Amino acid sequence: MRIVAVAQNTLRETTRDKVLYVLLFFAGITILGSKALGWISIGQDIKIVKDISLAAVSVFGALISIFVGTSLVYKEIDKRTVYTILCRPLYRYEFILGKYLGLAVLLAMVTGTMTAVAAAYVVALGGTLDSTFFLAALLVYWQLLLITAFAVLLSSLTSPILGAIIVFSIYVAGHATRILIELPPHFDDTLAKNVLNWVYYLVPNLTNFDIRSEAANDIPVAPGYVVWALLYGTAYTAMILTLAALAFEDKDV
Repeated sequence: MRIVAVAQNTLRETTRDKVLYVLLFFAGITILGSKALGWISIGQDIKIVKDISLAAVSVFGALISIFVGTSLVYKEIDKRTVYTILCRPLYRYEFILGKYLGLAVLLAMVTGTMTAVAAAYVVALGGTLDSTFFLAALLVYWQLLLITAFAVLLSSLTSPILGAIIVFSIYVAGHATRILIELPPHFDDTLAKNVLNWVYYLVPNLTNFDIRSEAANDIPVAPGYVVWALLYGTAYTAMILTLAALAFEDKDV
């Protein structure tokens, strides 16, 4: 119940954040404006609308997670309200989990809203939807949960600006992990290749959550793959949250 109380308070605070509504506005513009790009390819407009809509959910959801999440803990420390909270019978890890769950609920609402708008837009344009579209949205949300865990971790360690830069870099690198190992032959047996191999295994592979092309082309996705991606995200998120709890446990506040 202590975790739930922190989560509820976090949800109330984040819903008042103006950055949230600015990003949602641009997400809506992107989804509704995707039809314009569909005119470029004759007969492919519905596919393009689906693809861009899911991309908008991913990108703007990640931006909300980053800009809101990296200030969650830091803001409490900066305003010194954390002292009032921690003087109550509340463990520090409960505070971190409460903050994370509050933002996770907000992201569920945001992702669900953007997905519903995108789905209604596709149907209004005469397109059809199958389960793959909604599975793609689910995996996008699972990806956002992982990004949120990184945001909470960095919020416990550094300032919001630096934290946002680092988490955004992780988001970009996570979508380009294959580049880290598909290097030209002249990189073989070099220090750069060894370093990039370590980066490949440390940075989460966010392409595991990307089935936009399948959703756009109505290609079924094996349920086993979806389950594996969900388990991968859950394990990675749990690890990062553990690090966040340990970092805040040792923080001098």
